[in-house]
Amino acid sequence: MQRLGADPLWLCGARVWAPVAYAGPARDLVHALKFRGALRVADAMAARIAASAPPGWVEGATLVPVPLHPSRLRSRGFNQAAVIADALARRARSALDDCLVRSGAATTQVGRHRPARRAGPAGAIALRPGASAPERVLVVDDVVTTGATLAACAAILLESGTSEIAAVAFARTLGR
Repeated sequence: MQRLGADPLWLCGARVWAPVAYAGPARDLVHALKFRGALRVADAMAARIAASAPPGWVEGATLVPVPLHPSRLRSRGFNQAAVIADALARRARSALDDCLVRSGAATTQVGRHRPARRAGPAGAIALRPGASAPERVLVVDDVVTTGATLAACAAILLESGTSEIAAVAFARTLGR
């Protein structure tokens, strides 16, 4: 796997970090998790994140997984971001709060052109009814492409009272 630098990037107004490039073996691991249900690879992904994250990113933050659209959750049977976040929370002894939900169009980001991705994720992201936004959040996802999905999550959390936010993923596309 191609390791990436320790410095976070700014994508769509959010600080984002990932330990590896979304290519080769890292892409294979993400696909195994998402499309073949290889849930055990989430622990290896979380281990890589925990071992390489910028100092202070995971410790003391509440981990919030990127929500999966309900129809996608029904068909897949799990939210890959939530599985990674859960494994990371156990490793780092961090709090986990699945406080975001997704609604609206169920279109996947896969296959959308860059301008459509940058315009934002398909469907709306909102705070789960009855939930409150944690004070310090680390949004967790499997892959970062344009950063638009993470930015949408960050925006709703900041609007809802989160004061400090960053995002982490297992992998990110190069050139971002």
